Amino acid sequence: MPAVASTRPFDPLIHLDGLWTLELAQRFLPIDGMPPTRYEAADGKLVMSPRDGSATSWAAFRLGFLLDEPARAAGHAVYSALDVRTDLKGWIEPDLVILRKPVRQQTWIEPDQVLCPVEIISPSSRRRDQIDKPIICARLGIPYFLHVDIRGDEVLVELLHLADGGHTTHAKALSGQRFEVSDPFPISFDPAVLLEPDSRTLQRLSFGRGARPLAIPRHAPRYGGALL
Repeated sequence: MPAVASTRPFDPLIHLDGLWTLELAQRFLPIDGMPPTRYEAADGKLVMSPRDGSATSWAAFRLGFLLDEPARAAGHAVYSALDVRTDLKGWIEPDLVILRKPVRQQTWIEPDQVLCPVEIISPSSRRRDQIDKPIICARLGIPYFLHVDIRGDEVLVELLHLADGGHTTHAKALSGQRFEVSDPFPISFDPAVLLEPDSRTLQRLSFGRGARPLAIPRHAPRYGGALL
Protein backbone atom coordinates (compact mmCIF):
# COMPACT_ATOMS: atom_id res chain seq x y z
CA MET A 1 0.00 0.00 0.00
CA PRO A 2 1.54 3.34 -0.99
CA ALA A 3 2.51 5.72 1.80
CA VAL A 4 0.11 8.56 2.41
CA ALA A 5 1.76 11.94 1.99
CA SER A 6 1.62 14.14 5.06
CA THR A 7 -0.77 17.05 4.80
CA ARG A 8 0.69 18.86 7.79
CA PRO A 9 1.68 22.40 6.74
CA PHE A 10 5.30 23.43 7.07
CA ASP A 11 6.02 24.77 10.55
CA PRO A 12 9.59 26.06 11.03
CA LEU A 13 9.38 25.51 14.79
CA ILE A 14 8.78 21.80 14.18
CA HIS A 15 10.48 21.00 10.89
CA LEU A 16 13.66 23.01 11.54
CA ASP A 17 14.14 21.95 15.15
CA GLY A 18 17.85 21.26 15.63
CA LEU A 19 18.63 22.46 12.11
CA TRP A 20 18.64 26.23 12.52
CA THR A 21 21.44 28.12 10.78
CA LEU A 22 22.02 31.79 10.09
CA GLU A 23 20.74 31.31 6.55
CA LEU A 24 17.50 29.69 7.75
CA ALA A 25 17.07 32.44 10.34
CA GLN A 26 17.20 35.10 7.65
CA ARG A 27 14.66 33.15 5.62
CA PHE A 28 12.09 32.20 8.26
CA LEU A 29 12.43 34.66 11.16
CA PRO A 30 10.52 36.35 12.62
CA ILE A 31 7.75 33.76 12.57
CA ASP A 32 4.37 35.06 11.43
CA GLY A 33 1.72 35.15 14.12
CA MET A 34 4.15 34.99 17.03
CA PRO A 35 4.05 37.68 19.73
CA PRO A 36 7.12 39.94 20.08
CA THR A 37 9.93 37.48 20.71
CA ARG A 38 13.70 37.43 20.96
CA TYR A 39 15.14 34.70 18.75
CA GLU A 40 18.51 33.13 19.51
CA ALA A 41 19.99 29.73 18.69
CA ALA A 42 22.48 27.24 20.11
CA ASP A 43 23.61 24.08 18.29
CA GLY A 44 20.80 24.48 15.78
CA LYS A 45 18.13 24.72 18.49
CA LEU A 46 16.01 27.86 18.42
CA VAL A 47 15.79 29.63 21.78
CA MET A 48 12.83 31.98 22.10
CA SER A 49 12.17 34.32 25.00
CA PRO A 50 9.38 36.87 25.41
CA ARG A 51 10.18 40.55 25.23
CA ASP A 52 10.46 41.95 28.73
CA GLY A 53 8.45 44.73 30.29
CA SER A 54 8.98 48.35 31.16
CA ALA A 55 11.80 47.83 33.70
CA THR A 56 14.07 46.27 31.07
CA SER A 57 13.06 48.81 28.44
CA TRP A 58 13.87 51.74 30.74
CA ALA A 59 17.18 50.25 31.89
CA ALA A 60 18.29 49.61 28.30
CA PHE A 61 17.30 53.15 27.30
CA ARG A 62 19.19 54.78 30.16
CA LEU A 63 22.23 52.54 29.94
CA GLY A 64 22.54 53.00 26.20
CA PHE A 65 22.53 56.75 26.71
CA LEU A 66 25.13 56.56 29.49
CA LEU A 67 27.44 54.36 27.42
CA ASP A 68 27.07 56.18 24.11
CA GLU A 69 29.26 59.26 24.57
CA PRO A 70 32.24 57.64 26.36
CA ALA A 71 32.15 54.70 23.93
CA ARG A 72 32.21 57.01 20.91
CA ALA A 73 35.03 59.05 22.46
CA ALA A 74 37.08 55.85 22.55
CA GLY A 75 36.21 54.98 18.94
CA HIS A 76 33.56 52.38 19.75
CA ALA A 77 29.82 52.25 19.00
CA VAL A 78 26.77 51.20 21.03
CA TYR A 79 23.98 49.31 19.26
CA SER A 80 20.67 47.74 20.24
CA ALA A 81 19.14 44.45 19.05
CA LEU A 82 22.05 43.09 17.04
CA ASP A 83 22.57 39.40 16.32
CA VAL A 84 26.06 38.17 17.19
CA ARG A 85 27.12 34.99 15.40
CA THR A 86 28.47 32.29 17.72
CA ASP A 87 28.97 29.61 15.05
CA LEU A 88 27.23 28.39 11.89
CA LYS A 89 24.27 27.11 13.91
CA GLY A 90 23.98 29.69 16.65
CA TRP A 91 23.72 33.34 17.57
CA ILE A 92 22.85 35.56 20.53
CA GLU A 93 20.96 38.85 20.66
CA PRO A 94 22.08 40.91 23.67
CA ASP A 95 20.01 43.88 24.80
CA LEU A 96 22.87 46.18 23.81
CA VAL A 97 26.17 45.51 22.05
CA ILE A 98 29.28 47.67 22.18
CA LEU A 99 31.25 47.14 18.98
CA ARG A 100 34.93 47.90 18.60
CA LYS A 101 34.11 50.06 15.56
CA PRO A 102 30.88 51.24 13.92
CA VAL A 103 29.39 49.15 11.12
CA ARG A 104 26.96 49.92 8.32
CA GLN A 105 24.07 47.78 7.09
CA GLN A 106 25.46 44.59 8.64
CA THR A 107 23.02 41.81 9.55
CA TRP A 108 25.22 39.34 11.42
CA ILE A 109 27.95 40.59 13.75
CA GLU A 110 31.15 38.56 14.01
CA PRO A 111 32.58 37.87 17.49
CA ASP A 112 35.84 39.70 16.78
CA GLN A 113 33.83 42.88 16.15
CA VAL A 114 32.33 42.80 19.64
CA LEU A 115 33.90 44.63 22.56
CA CYS A 116 31.17 44.06 25.14
CA PRO A 117 27.67 42.54 25.03
CA VAL A 118 25.25 44.07 27.54
CA GLU A 119 22.51 41.91 29.02
CA ILE A 120 19.60 43.09 31.16
CA ILE A 121 18.96 39.82 32.97
CA SER A 122 15.46 38.55 32.26
CA PRO A 123 13.47 36.55 34.83
CA SER A 124 12.35 34.24 32.02
CA SER A 125 15.91 33.43 30.88
CA ARG A 126 18.06 34.14 33.93
CA ARG A 127 20.41 31.17 33.54
CA ARG A 128 21.00 31.81 29.85
CA ASP A 129 21.57 35.55 30.36
CA GLN A 130 23.74 35.28 33.47
CA ILE A 131 25.66 32.02 32.94
CA ASP A 132 25.38 30.57 29.43
CA LYS A 133 25.97 33.73 27.38
CA PRO A 134 29.10 34.85 29.26
CA ILE A 135 30.53 31.34 28.79
CA ILE A 136 29.75 31.47 25.07
CA CYS A 137 31.30 34.94 24.74
CA ALA A 138 34.41 33.90 26.68
CA ARG A 139 34.85 30.93 24.34
CA LEU A 140 34.65 33.33 21.40
CA GLY A 141 37.29 35.61 22.92
CA ILE A 142 34.98 38.59 23.52
CA PRO A 143 36.88 40.64 26.12
CA TYR A 144 34.03 42.11 28.21
CA PHE A 145 30.48 41.26 29.26
CA LEU A 146 28.17 43.61 31.18
CA HIS A 147 25.26 42.37 33.34
CA VAL A 148 22.40 44.40 34.72
CA ASP A 149 20.26 42.56 37.28
CA ILE A 150 17.08 44.37 38.36
CA ARG A 151 15.20 42.99 41.35
CA GLY A 152 12.42 45.24 42.55
CA ASP A 153 13.92 48.52 43.72
CA GLU A 154 17.52 47.30 43.57
CA VAL A 155 19.83 46.93 40.61
CA LEU A 156 23.27 45.35 40.30
CA VAL A 157 25.66 46.27 37.49
CA GLU A 158 28.59 43.90 36.96
CA LEU A 159 31.31 44.11 34.32
CA LEU A 160 33.14 40.88 33.50
CA HIS A 161 36.58 40.79 31.88
CA LEU A 162 38.16 37.93 29.95
CA ALA A 163 41.17 36.39 31.69
CA ASP A 164 42.70 32.92 31.32
CA GLY A 165 39.92 31.74 29.02
CA GLY A 166 37.04 32.81 31.27
CA HIS A 167 35.31 35.92 32.52
CA THR A 168 36.10 37.32 35.96
CA THR A 169 34.53 40.28 37.75
CA HIS A 170 36.17 43.53 36.69
CA ALA A 171 33.84 45.89 38.58
CA LYS A 172 30.39 45.83 40.14
CA ALA A 173 28.09 48.11 42.11
CA LEU A 174 24.61 48.11 43.60
CA SER A 175 22.11 50.94 43.38
CA GLY A 176 23.24 53.69 45.74
CA GLN A 177 26.90 52.89 45.04
CA ARG A 178 29.17 54.08 42.25
CA PHE A 179 29.91 51.91 39.23
CA GLU A 180 33.20 53.27 37.92
CA VAL A 181 35.73 51.83 35.46
CA SER A 182 38.48 53.13 33.21
CA ASP A 183 38.47 50.11 30.87
CA PRO A 184 37.26 49.44 28.23
CA PHE A 185 36.53 53.18 28.46
CA PRO A 186 35.95 55.56 31.38
CA ILE A 187 32.43 55.63 32.78
CA SER A 188 30.93 56.37 36.19
CA PHE A 189 27.31 56.28 37.36
CA ASP A 190 25.02 55.16 40.16
CA PRO A 191 23.15 52.01 39.00
CA ALA A 192 20.00 53.48 40.57
CA VAL A 193 19.57 55.63 37.44
CA LEU A 194 18.63 52.43 35.60
CA LEU A 195 15.53 51.94 37.75
CA GLU A 196 12.17 53.13 36.50
CA PRO A 197 11.30 56.55 37.94
CA ASP A 198 8.02 57.59 39.46
CA SER A 199 6.19 60.70 38.29
CA ARG A 200 8.04 62.90 40.80
CA THR A 201 11.58 61.74 40.10
CA LEU A 202 11.04 61.68 36.33
CA GLN A 203 11.15 65.48 36.18
CA ARG A 204 14.50 65.52 38.00
CA LEU A 205 16.24 63.14 35.63
CA SER A 206 18.91 64.81 33.52
CA PHE A 207 20.29 63.55 30.25
CA GLY A 208 23.06 66.15 30.29
CA ARG A 209 23.13 69.79 29.25
CA GLY A 210 22.01 70.21 25.67
CA ALA A 211 21.74 66.46 25.18
CA ARG A 212 18.97 64.85 23.19
CA PRO A 213 17.61 61.62 24.69
CA LEU A 214 18.30 58.59 22.54
CA ALA A 215 15.58 56.03 21.94
CA ILE A 216 16.61 52.43 22.47
CA PRO A 217 13.40 50.51 21.78
CA ARG A 218 13.25 47.14 23.54
CA HIS A 219 10.85 46.01 20.83
CA ALA A 220 13.20 47.07 18.05
CA PRO A 221 13.30 45.11 14.80
CA ARG A 222 15.66 42.15 14.74
CA TYR A 223 18.35 44.13 13.00
CA GLY A 224 18.66 47.25 15.11
CA GLY A 225 20.55 50.47 14.54
CA ALA A 226 23.50 52.24 16.04
CA LEU A 227 23.25 54.87 18.70
CA LEU A 228 25.35 57.33 16.78
